[in-house]
Amino acid sequence: MTNTMLIGCHVSIAGGTDKAPERASLLGAEAMQIFTRSPRGGNAPVFTDDLLDSFHRGISEHKIGLTVVHTPYYINLASANNRIRYGSVKVIREELERASMLGAEYVMTHLGSAGEMEKDKAIEKTIEMFKKSLEGYAGSAELLIENSAGAGKIIGDNFLEISHILKGVDHPKLTGTCLDTQHSFASGYDWRDFENTLERIDQEIGLEKIKLIHANDSKTPFASKKDRHEHIGKGEIGLGAFEKIVSFAKEYDISMILETEHDTVKEDIELLKEIRNKN
Repeated sequence: MTNTMLIGCHVSIAGGTDKAPERASLLGAEAMQIFTRSPRGGNAPVFTDDLLDSFHRGISEHKIGLTVVHTPYYINLASANNRIRYGSVKVIREELERASMLGAEYVMTHLGSAGEMEKDKAIEKTIEMFKKSLEGYAGSAELLIENSAGAGKIIGDNFLEISHILKGVDHPKLTGTCLDTQHSFASGYDWRDFENTLERIDQEIGLEKIKLIHANDSKTPFASKKDRHEHIGKGEIGLGAFEKIVSFAKEYDISMILETEHDTVKEDIELLKEIRNKN
Protein backbone atom coordinates (compact mmCIF):
# COMPACT_ATOMS: atom_id res chain seq x y z
CA MET A 1 0.00 0.00 0.00
CA THR A 2 1.29 3.41 -0.93
CA ASN A 3 2.14 5.83 1.87
CA THR A 4 2.77 8.78 -0.43
CA MET A 5 0.27 11.10 -2.08
CA LEU A 6 0.73 10.29 -5.77
CA ILE A 7 -0.73 11.89 -8.90
CA GLY A 8 -1.62 9.97 -12.05
CA CYS A 9 -4.33 9.26 -14.60
CA HIS A 10 -6.37 6.61 -16.37
CA VAL A 11 -4.40 4.90 -19.14
CA SER A 12 -5.26 2.56 -21.99
CA ILE A 13 -4.49 -1.18 -22.04
CA ALA A 14 -4.62 -1.36 -25.85
CA GLY A 15 -2.24 -4.07 -27.05
CA GLY A 16 -2.09 -5.68 -23.60
CA THR A 17 -2.34 -4.74 -19.94
CA ASP A 18 1.45 -4.80 -19.69
CA LYS A 19 1.65 -1.76 -22.01
CA ALA A 20 -0.02 0.48 -19.44
CA PRO A 21 2.94 1.29 -17.13
CA GLU A 22 5.03 2.80 -19.95
CA ARG A 23 2.04 4.84 -21.17
CA ALA A 24 1.52 6.17 -17.65
CA SER A 25 5.19 7.09 -17.36
CA LEU A 26 5.18 8.98 -20.66
CA LEU A 27 2.36 11.15 -19.27
CA GLY A 28 4.33 11.91 -16.12
CA ALA A 29 2.05 9.75 -13.97
CA GLU A 30 3.20 8.40 -10.62
CA ALA A 31 0.03 6.30 -10.34
CA MET A 32 -2.35 4.82 -12.89
CA GLN A 33 -5.88 3.56 -13.29
CA ILE A 34 -6.79 0.90 -15.86
CA PHE A 35 -9.58 -1.33 -17.05
CA THR A 36 -8.49 -4.96 -17.22
CA ARG A 37 -11.15 -5.74 -19.86
CA SER A 38 -13.38 -3.88 -22.26
CA PRO A 39 -15.52 -1.55 -20.15
CA ARG A 40 -18.53 -2.19 -22.40
CA GLY A 41 -18.78 -5.98 -22.35
CA GLY A 42 -17.26 -9.31 -23.31
CA ASN A 43 -14.98 -11.74 -21.57
CA ALA A 44 -11.85 -10.62 -19.77
CA PRO A 45 -8.54 -11.45 -21.50
CA VAL A 46 -6.57 -14.15 -19.71
CA PHE A 47 -3.56 -13.06 -17.68
CA THR A 48 -0.73 -15.35 -18.72
CA ASP A 49 2.39 -15.73 -16.59
CA ASP A 50 4.38 -13.90 -19.29
CA LEU A 51 1.98 -10.97 -19.32
CA LEU A 52 2.00 -10.69 -15.54
CA ASP A 53 5.81 -10.82 -15.48
CA SER A 54 5.95 -8.10 -18.13
CA PHE A 55 3.42 -5.97 -16.24
CA HIS A 56 5.32 -6.20 -12.95
CA ARG A 57 8.60 -5.36 -14.70
CA GLY A 58 6.93 -2.33 -16.24
CA ILE A 59 5.60 -1.15 -12.88
CA SER A 60 9.10 -1.38 -11.41
CA GLU A 61 10.94 0.09 -14.39
CA HIS A 62 8.58 3.06 -14.79
CA LYS A 63 8.23 3.64 -11.03
CA ILE A 64 4.43 3.46 -10.92
CA GLY A 65 3.71 3.69 -7.20
CA LEU A 66 -0.01 2.89 -7.26
CA THR A 67 -2.21 0.87 -9.61
CA VAL A 68 -6.00 0.93 -9.43
CA VAL A 69 -8.58 -0.96 -11.49
CA HIS A 70 -11.93 0.44 -12.61
CA THR A 71 -14.79 -2.01 -13.12
CA PRO A 72 -16.70 -1.92 -16.43
CA TYR A 73 -19.47 0.61 -17.01
CA TYR A 74 -22.33 -1.90 -17.04
CA ILE A 75 -22.22 -2.82 -13.33
CA ASN A 76 -25.72 -2.62 -11.83
CA LEU A 77 -26.15 -4.35 -8.49
CA ALA A 78 -29.83 -3.41 -8.12
CA SER A 79 -31.00 -4.33 -11.61
CA ALA A 80 -34.39 -6.05 -11.86
CA ASN A 81 -32.74 -8.29 -14.48
CA ASN A 82 -31.15 -11.28 -12.73
CA ARG A 83 -28.61 -11.74 -15.53
CA ILE A 84 -27.35 -8.15 -15.15
CA ARG A 85 -27.40 -8.25 -11.34
CA TYR A 86 -25.58 -11.57 -10.96
CA GLY A 87 -23.33 -10.74 -13.89
CA SER A 88 -22.29 -7.62 -11.97
CA VAL A 89 -21.55 -9.72 -8.88
CA LYS A 90 -19.37 -12.03 -10.98
CA VAL A 91 -17.47 -9.23 -12.71
CA ILE A 92 -16.72 -7.35 -9.47
CA ARG A 93 -15.29 -10.54 -7.99
CA GLU A 94 -13.27 -11.26 -11.14
CA GLU A 95 -11.87 -7.75 -11.13
CA LEU A 96 -10.82 -8.09 -7.49
CA GLU A 97 -9.01 -11.36 -8.28
CA ARG A 98 -7.42 -9.90 -11.43
CA ALA A 99 -6.36 -6.73 -9.59
CA SER A 100 -4.73 -8.88 -6.93
CA MET A 101 -2.77 -10.73 -9.62
CA LEU A 102 -1.56 -7.37 -10.96
CA GLY A 103 -0.64 -6.11 -7.49
CA ALA A 104 -3.19 -3.29 -7.78
CA GLU A 105 -4.19 -1.70 -4.49
CA TYR A 106 -7.80 -0.88 -5.31
CA VAL A 107 -10.74 -1.83 -7.48
CA MET A 108 -13.39 0.87 -7.76
CA THR A 109 -16.93 0.46 -8.94
CA HIS A 110 -20.11 2.39 -9.54
CA LEU A 111 -23.28 0.82 -8.20
CA GLY A 112 -25.88 1.24 -10.93
CA SER A 113 -29.43 2.54 -10.86
CA ALA A 114 -32.50 1.74 -8.79
CA GLY A 115 -34.55 1.63 -11.98
CA GLU A 116 -38.13 0.64 -11.16
CA MET A 117 -37.19 -0.29 -7.58
CA GLU A 118 -37.72 2.01 -4.60
CA LYS A 119 -34.40 3.62 -3.64
CA ASP A 120 -34.28 2.08 -0.16
CA LYS A 121 -34.93 -1.40 -1.56
CA ALA A 122 -32.32 -0.85 -4.27
CA ILE A 123 -29.72 0.07 -1.65
CA GLU A 124 -30.52 -3.07 0.36
CA LYS A 125 -30.26 -5.15 -2.82
CA THR A 126 -26.88 -3.53 -3.52
CA ILE A 127 -25.66 -4.52 -0.05
CA GLU A 128 -26.85 -8.10 -0.64
CA MET A 129 -25.06 -8.31 -3.99
CA PHE A 130 -21.82 -6.84 -2.62
CA LYS A 131 -21.82 -9.53 0.05
CA LYS A 132 -22.07 -12.17 -2.71
CA SER A 133 -19.16 -10.59 -4.63
CA LEU A 134 -16.96 -10.62 -1.53
CA GLU A 135 -17.95 -14.04 -0.17
CA GLY A 136 -14.74 -16.01 0.44
CA TYR A 137 -12.58 -13.31 -1.17
CA ALA A 138 -9.04 -13.33 0.23
CA GLY A 139 -7.08 -11.35 -2.37
CA SER A 140 -4.94 -8.30 -1.69
CA ALA A 141 -6.89 -5.69 -3.68
CA GLU A 142 -9.45 -3.63 -1.76
CA LEU A 143 -12.83 -2.57 -3.13
CA LEU A 144 -13.96 1.09 -3.23
CA ILE A 145 -17.34 2.61 -4.08
CA GLU A 146 -17.10 5.59 -6.42
CA ASN A 147 -19.68 8.32 -5.93
CA SER A 148 -21.86 9.05 -8.95
CA ALA A 149 -23.04 12.27 -10.59
CA GLY A 150 -26.68 11.77 -9.67
CA ALA A 151 -28.64 11.40 -12.92
CA GLY A 152 -31.99 9.61 -12.70
CA LYS A 153 -32.32 7.06 -9.89
CA ILE A 154 -28.60 6.38 -9.70
CA ILE A 155 -27.32 4.83 -6.46
CA GLY A 156 -24.38 6.36 -4.59
CA ASP A 157 -24.74 10.01 -5.59
CA ASN A 158 -24.28 11.08 -1.97
CA PHE A 159 -21.94 9.91 0.74
CA LEU A 160 -24.71 9.07 3.21
CA GLU A 161 -25.84 6.30 0.85
CA ILE A 162 -22.30 5.07 0.37
CA SER A 163 -21.70 5.07 4.12
CA HIS A 164 -24.90 3.06 4.65
CA ILE A 165 -23.75 0.50 2.08
CA LEU A 166 -20.26 0.22 3.60
CA LYS A 167 -21.76 -0.41 7.03
CA GLY A 168 -24.33 -2.84 5.64
CA VAL A 169 -21.78 -4.96 3.80
CA ASP A 170 -19.30 -4.78 6.69
CA HIS A 171 -16.45 -6.59 4.92
CA PRO A 172 -12.75 -5.86 5.59
CA LYS A 173 -11.99 -5.63 1.86
CA LEU A 174 -14.72 -3.03 1.14
CA THR A 175 -12.79 -0.23 2.74
CA GLY A 176 -14.16 3.10 1.59
CA THR A 177 -14.88 5.47 -1.26
CA CYS A 178 -13.18 6.87 -4.33
CA LEU A 179 -14.27 10.51 -4.28
CA ASP A 180 -14.80 11.95 -7.75
CA THR A 181 -14.65 15.74 -7.56
CA GLN A 182 -16.77 16.28 -10.70
CA HIS A 183 -19.43 13.73 -9.77
CA SER A 184 -19.75 15.16 -6.27
CA PHE A 185 -19.95 18.73 -7.61
CA ALA A 186 -22.66 17.64 -10.07
CA SER A 187 -24.64 15.95 -7.28
CA GLY A 188 -24.61 18.93 -4.91
CA TYR A 189 -21.23 19.14 -3.14
CA ASP A 190 -19.89 22.61 -3.88
CA TRP A 191 -16.07 22.48 -3.82
CA ARG A 192 -15.94 26.27 -4.21
CA ASP A 193 -17.26 26.34 -0.62
CA PHE A 194 -14.46 24.00 0.39
CA GLU A 195 -14.57 24.00 4.20
CA ASN A 196 -18.32 23.45 4.43
CA THR A 197 -18.25 20.75 1.76
CA LEU A 198 -15.45 18.88 3.49
CA GLU A 199 -17.28 19.14 6.81
CA ARG A 200 -20.44 17.76 5.19
CA ILE A 201 -18.56 14.79 3.72
CA ASP A 202 -16.89 14.14 7.08
CA GLN A 203 -20.31 14.07 8.77
CA GLU A 204 -21.82 11.81 6.11
CA ILE A 205 -19.09 9.18 5.74
CA GLY A 206 -15.92 10.24 7.59
CA LEU A 207 -12.84 11.64 5.85
CA GLU A 208 -10.90 8.49 6.75
CA LYS A 209 -13.13 6.57 4.30
CA ILE A 210 -11.77 8.58 1.34
CA LYS A 211 -9.10 6.22 -0.02
CA LEU A 212 -8.62 7.77 -3.48
CA ILE A 213 -9.66 10.91 -5.37
CA HIS A 214 -10.67 11.16 -9.00
CA ALA A 215 -9.52 14.70 -9.81
CA ASN A 216 -11.79 16.13 -12.51
CA ASP A 217 -13.05 19.65 -13.08
CA SER A 218 -16.64 20.02 -14.34
CA LYS A 219 -17.96 21.07 -17.75
CA THR A 220 -21.44 21.47 -16.27
CA PRO A 221 -22.73 23.80 -13.52
CA PHE A 222 -23.07 22.96 -9.84
CA ALA A 223 -25.79 20.37 -9.08
CA SER A 224 -26.29 19.66 -12.80
CA LYS A 225 -26.57 15.88 -12.18
CA LYS A 226 -24.44 15.41 -15.32
CA ASP A 227 -21.17 13.46 -15.61
CA ARG A 228 -18.97 15.75 -17.74
CA HIS A 229 -15.27 16.01 -16.91
CA GLU A 230 -13.15 19.08 -17.70
CA HIS A 231 -9.42 19.80 -17.43
CA ILE A 232 -8.25 21.16 -14.09
CA GLY A 233 -8.94 24.88 -13.70
CA LYS A 234 -10.88 25.04 -16.99
CA GLY A 235 -14.27 24.14 -15.54
CA GLU A 236 -16.92 25.20 -13.05
CA ILE A 237 -15.06 23.96 -9.95
CA GLY A 238 -12.03 26.12 -10.74
CA LEU A 239 -8.36 26.25 -9.85
CA GLY A 240 -8.83 27.88 -6.44
CA ALA A 241 -10.92 24.94 -5.24
CA PHE A 242 -8.43 22.42 -6.62
CA GLU A 243 -5.60 24.08 -4.72
CA LYS A 244 -7.54 23.34 -1.52
CA ILE A 245 -8.48 19.81 -2.64
CA VAL A 246 -4.82 18.97 -3.40
CA SER A 247 -3.73 20.40 -0.05
CA PHE A 248 -6.34 18.22 1.70
CA ALA A 249 -5.27 15.13 -0.27
CA LYS A 250 -1.64 15.75 0.63
CA GLU A 251 -2.47 16.19 4.32
CA TYR A 252 -4.48 12.96 4.38
CA ASP A 253 -2.10 11.06 2.07
CA ILE A 254 -4.76 10.39 -0.58
CA SER A 255 -3.55 9.81 -4.14
CA MET A 256 -5.27 11.48 -7.10
CA ILE A 257 -6.19 10.02 -10.48
CA LEU A 258 -7.17 12.26 -13.39
CA GLU A 259 -9.85 11.13 -15.85
CA THR A 260 -9.60 14.06 -18.24
CA GLU A 261 -9.08 13.77 -22.00
CA HIS A 262 -5.67 12.46 -22.99
CA ASP A 263 -4.94 15.39 -25.31
CA THR A 264 -3.82 17.48 -22.34
CA VAL A 265 -3.96 15.16 -19.33
CA LYS A 266 -0.17 15.48 -19.12
CA GLU A 267 -0.58 19.20 -18.42
CA ASP A 268 -3.22 18.39 -15.78
CA ILE A 269 -0.77 16.04 -14.06
CA GLU A 270 1.96 18.70 -14.11
CA LEU A 271 -0.44 21.31 -12.70
CA LEU A 272 -1.53 19.09 -9.79
CA LYS A 273 2.10 18.22 -9.06
CA GLU A 274 2.99 21.92 -8.96
CA ILE A 275 0.18 22.60 -6.47
CA ARG A 276 1.20 19.61 -4.35
CA ASN A 277 4.88 20.52 -4.33
CA LYS A 278 4.39 24.15 -3.31
CA ASN A 279 2.04 23.35 -0.43
